[in-house]
Amino acid sequence: MNRRSLAGRLAALAAVTATLGGCAPDGGDDGAASPVSAPPGSTAQRTPGSGGTSARTPQGTLLVTDFGADTVTFVDPAGRGTAADLGSVRVGTAPYGIALGEDGTAWVATAEGVAAVDTRTRVRTALVPHRTDTGPVTTGEYRGGGMGIALSPDGSRVYVGVNVPGGKGTLEVVDTERREVTRVVPIGRRPFDVDVSRDGRQVYATNHDSFDVSVVDTGDWTARRIEVAPYGTEGGLGSWLKPHYAAVRPSDGALLLPFEGERLAVVDPGTGRVRIEDMTANTHQHGVTAGADGTLYVVGTGPIDPSEDDGPSLTVRTPEGDERVVPLDGPHETVALSADGRTAYVSGGFTRDGYWNGLSAVDVATGRVTRLPVGERPLAVAVLGGQGTGAG
Repeated sequence: MNRRSLAGRLAALAAVTATLGGCAPDGGDDGAASPVSAPPGSTAQRTPGSGGTSARTPQGTLLVTDFGADTVTFVDPAGRGTAADLGSVRVGTAPYGIALGEDGTAWVATAEGVAAVDTRTRVRTALVPHRTDTGPVTTGEYRGGGMGIALSPDGSRVYVGVNVPGGKGTLEVVDTERREVTRVVPIGRRPFDVDVSRDGRQVYATNHDSFDVSVVDTGDWTARRIEVAPYGTEGGLGSWLKPHYAAVRPSDGALLLPFEGERLAVVDPGTGRVRIEDMTANTHQHGVTAGADGTLYVVGTGPIDPSEDDGPSLTVRTPEGDERVVPLDGPHETVALSADGRTAYVSGGFTRDGYWNGLSAVDVATGRVTRLPVGERPLAVAVLGGQGTGAG
């Protein structure tokens, strides 16, 4: 395993920032297309796409957030390099994460607020504005507004991590029946991901720019900070070696955060202890999700230093720690599983430059990869009737 020193990594950053882009904030737009402004209010909005239909949405349909626009797109993954576009729905500027409810509602984090989409009829039924002041509505990697998002186990609350440019973020709590923000909890900086414990008593926000996870108690709404920095915090906001997404391990509720295809941080949210396990992909890692059996799927976006690091990939890691690394073509961001667990859908959107408008469908058993043109900079993926979303 390649055990590069932190000093060596930091020295390589300046040379590659202009090409890959990395995770160090620069305060500017990263080239995302300017979206059409989403209509205000809570009226239903639908934009038919090629092949759009008024028929009910079939199970197994993919729902992706178009981070380069203001829509989510419904796609039937037909395979063989094609996909049937079932239409797009305007949700709000630069949509990020998705959380699916058992009632068929998809909750989407956007720069403007949290959108509710009826996935059966493919219409937006609400847009809940943020209570947090995030400044002007913008696009790009550093835009303010909702990022990671998750539902409580009973479906009564949506938890969204809100980025505040230049400051600490918040966790906003949305009442799904009243469709309004009922509570705001201070957390860390740029909350890429939000997850919930199995019993619903804790919410976990993975805060990229503060090297930590905020553990929020849903009883008294207090927040604890757990630093997750297996490479240390040297470089501060300019560091690439920061957490991105987490998965909750089904067997014991531990949080699993991958780093650089080298280290997996295993976090006990109760004690705050962090244990490190080895990984093998040797690439900058972002999205992660866990299957029902505990198998971990981790997205590698590509090298920080092309002279030393490997390219984009999907790591399939068993609960015992054995790994298979499936090469991918170009940077990717998040991953979601089909209902039967046989296919992993990896989004090509990527938060930085180098993204592409599509998904890679990976056959988990064989490693065969099919590229499907989908949406406009698709970032998060959800499978209707599936096991999970790209939110972690």
